[in-house]
This record gives sequence, structure tokens and C-alpha cells, in this order.
Amino acid sequence: MALDSHLDLTLALHRATAADGADACFSPYSVASALGLVERAARGRTADELRALLGDDQGELLRAAAEVGDEAKFAVTNTLWASDAITVEDTFLAELAGWPGGKAETAPFATDPGAARELINTDVDRTTHGLIPQLLPDGAVHADTRASLVNALYLKTAWRNPFAEHATEPAEFHSPDGARQVPTMHLEETVGYAAEGGWQVVTLPAHGGAEAVILLPDEDLATAEPALDGRGLRRLLESPKRRKVRLALPKLSLDLRTDLDPALRGLGVRELFVEQADLTGLSPDRPLWVDSVLHQAVLRLDEQGFEGAAATAIQMRTMALTTAEPLVVTVDRPFLLLVRHTGGAVYFFARVVRPE
Repeated sequence: MALDSHLDLTLALHRATAADGADACFSPYSVASALGLVERAARGRTADELRALLGDDQGELLRAAAEVGDEAKFAVTNTLWASDAITVEDTFLAELAGWPGGKAETAPFATDPGAARELINTDVDRTTHGLIPQLLPDGAVHADTRASLVNALYLKTAWRNPFAEHATEPAEFHSPDGARQVPTMHLEETVGYAAEGGWQVVTLPAHGGAEAVILLPDEDLATAEPALDGRGLRRLLESPKRRKVRLALPKLSLDLRTDLDPALRGLGVRELFVEQADLTGLSPDRPLWVDSVLHQAVLRLDEQGFEGAAATAIQMRTMALTTAEPLVVTVDRPFLLLVRHTGGAVYFFARVVRPE
């Protein structure tokens, strides 16, 4: 099933990019969108490696998660930025048009790489409402760059049961390097709750078909997290029942950049990054291969709701050119956090170890 593939991808990428036990945050939705489009352009072994990572087609799952209605602010773009020096296949353009926010633009990669970088960054900045103003750093675009596939998304919505701002106060959070005082929100409400397989699960519904899911392990997160697989994660996500809960939850502000190249290679996607890559589904011209995969995610949770933005840029180059008593849940130690669409797609996945 597409959801199983999506959750497997979520955990695989999380483990590949967050191995040091520190805070982590990325958007499975954004990465799956960008890689899914590259998979449509790939042929031969290049395509096989991407399919092995992505699993079942996640396109419908991603399209459903883009339909949030008027209660939430959601924006998404999937943009092919291409040089005039390459011919883009009509079949790929038709595929792109069917993706949420799909569009094709031109950029002067060969003649003015700096201007091309600025065009892409400006578009991402606009889509993410200023949360990601500079996705591509200096040097990310060069004279051999010929195309860039970029996904950008923005989500802002309010809790259905907001936290009382006057109740927020400093409280201890037990990080691996010792206890620290962090601003902590408090809520007493009937929400989704489960105690399942060594985890407490709390779901906080938000407008627009979104929700935040807190996964608080009974033991240390460093011990519990490695045993969590896609099937187990799905079981946790499906387990909550409505219960009255007294919740203490830190406010969050995460902003993390990730170079996904090493992670993808470690997960078996290797041919995409060498000259033998087959991306002829995008362009029949000179050989194209991927130069870099850059990702940034921003996620903020406060008393009113949550706001997040993410972007993934896949740079391609060419050769020489390219009612009872409430249950008390105190989130005072490292935990995992998902922000997802109730249909299944995960907008954001985070590990929180040292909240600010």
C-alpha cells in the first residue's frame, strides 16, 4: 500500500539523516514529491533503484494531502527549472502537470548561474511565506547545471483545541545532557490517546484535515526508536481512541537543513549520482545526472497551532556542462513528532531532543 511505502520511506530517511541523536526535522511529503518526479524521469537501473526506495506509487496519497480546504493555509509547488539548452520531453511535462502545483520554468543555468539560483530561491521563498528564503546556498548552481526539480510546501493551521497561552510556563525537559527549563504548554482536553507497544501516543487535531501526533516512549528514545519500523509506526498512528488527557508539551521551533546525497546513496539510490544515470524520460539530450539533493524544513508549534515549511531541490547537471480523570501526559524527555494529513501523508517528521 502507498501509506506503508510512505511510512517506510519516512523512517528510512529519518534514520539515514539523523543518526547522531540530535534534533532532526524533515518533510517526507516534500522528499517523496521530488523523488517521485525524478522516478518518472528515470529509466533502467536508475529507475529501479528509486522504485526500490519509494515502494508503491505515493502520488495519490500526496495529492490527497494537498486538499486541506479553506480552514488551513497550504501551498505546494513542484517545479521543473530547465535550461534552454536542453529539450524537455512532452510526456514528462504532462506528468508534471498532474502533480500538485506542477509547473515548468526556464532558468539561465549555463549563462548566469547566480541569476538561476536567485529565481529558484525567490520562488521557494514565496511558496514558503518567507520561512525558507535561501534554499540554495552559494555554489549550489553552477555553469554545468542544466535542470532543477524543486518541491516547496507551506502549511499553517490552528488547533481544534488551542492551548491556553496564560498556562504556558517554564518546565523541566530531560535531554540526554541534563535537565533544562523550556517553555511548556498545557492542555486538558479529550483527544486521541493510546498506550501501545512501549509508546504513549497523543493526537492533536487541527483544522484542514491535519493533526500532530506525539510519540513518547516509555524508555529512552535512543533505545526505543531503532526498534520502530513502518508497520509498527502505522499501528501506533491507528491506535489512539478518544480519552481525556492532561497534556504538557514544549513549544517548538525547528529549522534544519539536510544534504540528502549521502542518505540516498546509503539507501541504495546510487546510479542517480553518476554519469551513467538514465534520466532520458526528462530529456533525450546529453546525459543528465544528479549533482545534489538539498532539503530544508522549518516547523513551529505554539498555543494556537502549527506552521511549517519545507523544500527539496534536486540539481541535475550534464557532462562538462549538468471523561474519567484525565490521563496525565508530560512530554518532558526526547520524543518523536509527526505532522500529517489524516489521510496518511506525513508533512513533517521530527525528533525533539533539545527544544529551545
